[in-house]
Amino acid sequence: MVTAGDGPWLDEAAGRLVRPFTVSNGRTRPTVALDLLSQVMATGATPLGYLGPEHAQALDLCRGPVPVAEVAAHLRLPVAVTKVLLSDLVDCGVLTTKPPAFYHNPTDRALLEAVLDGLRRQL
Repeated sequence: MVTAGDGPWLDEAAGRLVRPFTVSNGRTRPTVALDLLSQVMATGATPLGYLGPEHAQALDLCRGPVPVAEVAAHLRLPVAVTKVLLSDLVDCGVLTTKPPAFYHNPTDRALLEAVLDGLRRQL
C-alpha cells in the first residue's frame, strides 16, 4: 500500500521501485567532499539542463541550510547516493556547501559533552 506523500516510487511490499544505483547513474563517488553534517543550501540559480526527479526533490529541500543526512532521510535514499545527487547540484551551481562547524576539531570535548547532556535529557 502506498501512503500519502510516498508517490509512485515506493511500494510497501517491494520498497523503492527505482533502485538507488539508477538514481545516481551507477556512480558511487561524489565530485564534492561532503560530510554527513555538511550544510547544503540552494543558491537561487536556475539549473541548466535536465534534472531528474530526485535532483529536483533534493534542490527543493535545500531552500534553507540543511545537513546532508537530513536530505538523505527526506529522500529515503542511502547517504552515498544522496551525496552524488548533491554534488551534481553543486557542480551545476545551484547548491553551495559549508563544512560542519566542528570540521577542524571533530573531537572537541565541549561538543561531545553537549551531545551527551542532550542525550541524557532525552532519557
